[in-house]
Order: sequence, then C-alpha cells, then structure tokens
Amino acid sequence: MSSEYELSDTYSDLDSRRSEFTGDESRPDPAAAFVFEFHSVDEELGPNQRWSTWLEVERGSRGPEPRPSWVVTEQAAIDTELGVLKTGKEADVFLLERAVEAIGGNPAKSSLLAAKRYRTEEHRSFHRSTSYVEGRRTRNSRDSRAMAKKTSHGRSVAAGQWAYAEWDALNRLWKAGVPVPYPVQVDGTELLMEFIDDGEGGAAPRLAQVRPSKELLGVYFEQLRNGMRELARAGLAHGDLSPYNVLAQAERIVMIDLPQVVDVVGNPKGMDFLMRDCHNMATWFTNRGLEIDEQELFADLLTMVF
Repeated sequence: MSSEYELSDTYSDLDSRRSEFTGDESRPDPAAAFVFEFHSVDEELGPNQRWSTWLEVERGSRGPEPRPSWVVTEQAAIDTELGVLKTGKEADVFLLERAVEAIGGNPAKSSLLAAKRYRTEEHRSFHRSTSYVEGRRTRNSRDSRAMAKKTSHGRSVAAGQWAYAEWDALNRLWKAGVPVPYPVQVDGTELLMEFIDDGEGGAAPRLAQVRPSKELLGVYFEQLRNGMRELARAGLAHGDLSPYNVLAQAERIVMIDLPQVVDVVGNPKGMDFLMRDCHNMATWFTNRGLEIDEQELFADLLTMVF
C-alpha cells in the first residue's frame, strides 16, 4: 500500500511541476497521445512520372550506408523524367528528379538522379562482352554453360548481368573512396545513381570536352591516379577508361561507365585492359601539356594489385 501511495504522489508532483515550467494549469489529456494527423496526397501523376521505387526494390538493391543526405527515401516521393542525358549501344541515361512535397512537419525534399537503363537483349549489342566477362562468376553452372555456348538463354543471362555488374562495381568502389557516382538503387535493368552536374543545372562535361589550365590539369591527374590506385588495390581495372568516361565537375573528376570493370588477376586479359587504361589517360594528359609516362603509371598500379 505504501509503494502505491508514493507512486501516486510522484505523478501528482510531475503534474504540478509541468504547470510550473509551462504556465499551463490544465491537466494533459491521455487521449491526445492517440490522435493521428492525416494529410491527403495528390495521386494524379503525369505521363512522365511514377511513384518512387525506393521501397519496392529487393534487399541489397539500395545504396550503401552512410547514405548522403540528399538521397530521397520517402515512400510518397515521385520520380519525374526530365529528358535524355546520353544514348549508347548498351544503355541510355535519363535525367530523373525524385521529390516529395512537404507533408505535415516534414519539409519538401528533392534530388536529381541519372537513370541508366540497359536495353533488353534483342535491342542492344554486347560485342565486347566475351573478353570482359572472362573470370567472372555466374549464379549457377547452367548459366555458365549457356553463356559459353552462346545459346539464347546464355545471351539473355549475359545481357541481364550488366546493370548488376555496374551496381556491384559502384558500391564496391564508392566504399573504397574511388571517385564514382553514388549508387542510389538498382531495379532490374535500371540503375539510379548520383547526377554529376556542372554547378549551373546542366550535366558535367566529359574530360575530353574541357581545356583546363596546367595547374588544374595536374589536380585532375592526381585525382585520376589516386582513383586508379584504389581500383588496382581492389584488384580491378576500369577496363574502358578514357577521357570520355571521366566527368569534370569544377575541380573534381568522376569516373563513370563501369559495367565492364575487370578483375586484373582473374581475367586472362586483365593486364592488357589495365595497360590500355593507362595508355588512354596518359596520352590525353600528355597531349594537353602534362607529360605522363604510361609505363610508369602501369608499374605504379601493379604495385597496388600485388
């Protein structure tokens, strides 16, 4: 009996101290804790819109943590397609805005994404796929045999691997500190990633399109070499690195187009791909006035691999 009396006194004292601090003499209504506020959302979507697919993708298909603050994860978000950024033989890249309106006390939020959509096997060409995928593992032996025999099933399996191959590469390289776009999510043949802008609302230019000063050229090369080193440290080569697969965002460079990332040791042609990456980039920088020895760059990267 004594403990029940003391407990009652405690709650009474808390109520009195509440009025002391707030100036509110009324007693709190316990029912107020069970009142929910609902806000209607306009469900009419335009022909170039869809509801966000963030929560629909399977486990492991959303970007690595810690996620950047700009990533929109709200279920009420809407994806709006804004246009085409690039067309290619294997995939097209679209500009996408993922946005959610202010709801209750939650502020509005939006971000621009690059949506890379790989074409279905009957509409795309993987003329380089055989040499790139050597040494890669497939999910089961049946798929491996089908790919080796180039059956219709094998071609379908090979085509379906590219979006996830780039997704896996981006996740691995982002975590390793390589300058690549942040991978937001993958859903079937669609890969959503960070949109690299030019600071004025447009897309960042490719390295091949810019004419940097000699000082900035040196800054770019140091970033590129560090990125290639981190790739090599992970045992990988970009496989198709060139001034057309590097973006220049002000004083920052970003590597893109990574579905064909190559295992330098596991792929019989891994060393050749690494050497070609070195040759392509050393040639571009040398032609711009910064002397780069491709053999020295290659040797430096090999020390990272082994």
